[in-house]
This record gives sequence, C-alpha cells and structure tokens, in this order.
Amino acid sequence: MNRRTLLLALSSSLALGGCLRPDFRTDQLDATTTGSIGARYTLSAGDRLRVIVFGQDNLSNIYAVDGDGSIAMPLIGLVKVGGQSTAQAARTVEAKLASGFVREPHVTVEVDAYRPFYILGEVTNSGQYPYVNGMAVETAVAIAAGFGPRAARDYAVLTREGRGGLVSGIVPMTYPVRPGDTIVVKERFF
Repeated sequence: MNRRTLLLALSSSLALGGCLRPDFRTDQLDATTTGSIGARYTLSAGDRLRVIVFGQDNLSNIYAVDGDGSIAMPLIGLVKVGGQSTAQAARTVEAKLASGFVREPHVTVEVDAYRPFYILGEVTNSGQYPYVNGMAVETAVAIAAGFGPRAARDYAVLTREGRGGLVSGIVPMTYPVRPGDTIVVKERFF
C-alpha cells in the first residue's frame, strides 16, 4: 500500500511538473542587445540599404547586402559593409569613392528594409517574415497568424547571432525581437 501511494504521488508530481513554465533565460540574449535599433545596429546579409551620394544621382540607389556582407555599387564595385553600422558603412563608401572616382564625396547610408525574422513551431503559418521595428515575440506570433492548437502561450525559444556565434534563450512573449532572430514556439505538455 505504501509503495502504491508513493508511485501515485511521484507520477502526479511529474505530470504537474510539465505544466510549469520554464525559467526565462535571457542573460546571454540581453548581452547581444544594445537597446533599440539605431546607431549600434550592425548590417548583415538580407538588409536593404538606401545609399545617397550627394551630387551623384546615378550612384544614389537602394542596394541589397549579399551573403558575403557586401553591396555592389557602380564605379567602385563590391563594398564590404557587413558588421558595420550605417555611419561606418557611409565612411567606407566615401573612402572608396574618394580614391579616384568622386572629389570630396558625401555619403549617407540608411536601412531601407531590415533583414527578416523567422518563426517556427506551434504557430499557424511558420516561416520568414519582414521585420517590423519595435516588435516583440507576441507580435511575431500575430504576424504568423497566431498560435497553433498545442502551443505553449507564455514563452518561446529565441535564437540570435551574438559575438561568438548563435545564442539561444527561453524568453517571455513580451521579449523584443531583432532582425534575423529565429523564434520557436514550443508545444505544451497538456
């Protein structure tokens, strides 16, 4: 009788343990975030840039950052901008133009469209979606047409590029999303 009671208590505690929300682990993700997207945002593959060369309308255009982190511009060819801020990219383009193509170039670089984010798991339409500035995980779920029927609705697993490679963490639904992030909505136990 005592053994039966012990087994019943153990099995019920294990079953109820599956209902608990896991602890949020955002420490490493927070280290990759510098606040809102702005001066510290680094360019990467998938970003679309508006490059304005003052006085040179034929050079001013929208350029896509390729997989190598470069943009292809007339006259100067490939310009490596991956890992740079928009201000650093403007200085890089200015330096290339000044080396024999344009006298005293003045360049501005702006992000025209951020790289997409990805959402997988227990959502209605998983896939790749355009990034919207200021979005949170719950916004990403709404963009993916909502939760699936078995979705864990109070947390998700978020993966993003950090300095040493990919960083993952369990995050609440209000956690901010950045361009290039991958969100996985897990299945709940019950």
